[in-house]
Amino acid sequence: MKRNDELRPVRITRRFTKHAAGSVLIQWGDTWVLCTACVEDKVPSFLRNTGNGWVTAEYNMLPSSTVERKERDIKKLKQDNRSVEIGRLIGRALRAAIAMDKIGERTITVDCDVLQADGGTRCASITGGMVALTDAVNRLLANGEITENPLLCSVAAVSAGICAGAPMLDLDYAHDSTADVDMNFVMTDGGRFVEIQGTAEHNPFTDEELDQLKTLAKKGIAQLTAIQREALSHD
Repeated sequence: MKRNDELRPVRITRRFTKHAAGSVLIQWGDTWVLCTACVEDKVPSFLRNTGNGWVTAEYNMLPSSTVERKERDIKKLKQDNRSVEIGRLIGRALRAAIAMDKIGERTITVDCDVLQADGGTRCASITGGMVALTDAVNRLLANGEITENPLLCSVAAVSAGICAGAPMLDLDYAHDSTADVDMNFVMTDGGRFVEIQGTAEHNPFTDEELDQLKTLAKKGIAQLTAIQREALSHD
């Protein structure tokens, strides 16, 4: 059983599928997410003829990722609102890591498909998606399609919350669903915040409790950054 200040075991496997420019399976406890980065030589209309590229993301939970089968969005003829919101979060997080003017008029789409869910799927998607994005960028560099590395930093994400009155890092589903406070932190490898999402599910929280959660998140992000670097060090 993990301590309140520990991460669940995290494993990142690169080149998990064949065709994507970057492909990662991230196994974070019992949450497993497939993150693939695909490069297309086109940009949204608002970026045409600007010389700038774009990074975006999509998020989806497969039908068997939860205990009860999740119905596919195609049957509802629209994407689930939660999936849209998380996809936008992932896109914002990854765009913080890259200089758009250095990738040319290209779009890199990071697709995050949850194979198995036990809390923290958005954090796993961002953390694994960053590695997939890095591999996609490195392929562009290796092929001579871009000449300068556009990556400004690395980003990762982790949850933290207050459970049974105590601050806790990295909530699984059992803790996430009963937490008094539930927060997600997206940070750079330099310790800067990209985004913070936080809600008092039951009892409002104090400045002191927020500081405790920030301290836990910084510790978790440092560990996740080291795991990302270790995964990328093996060619």
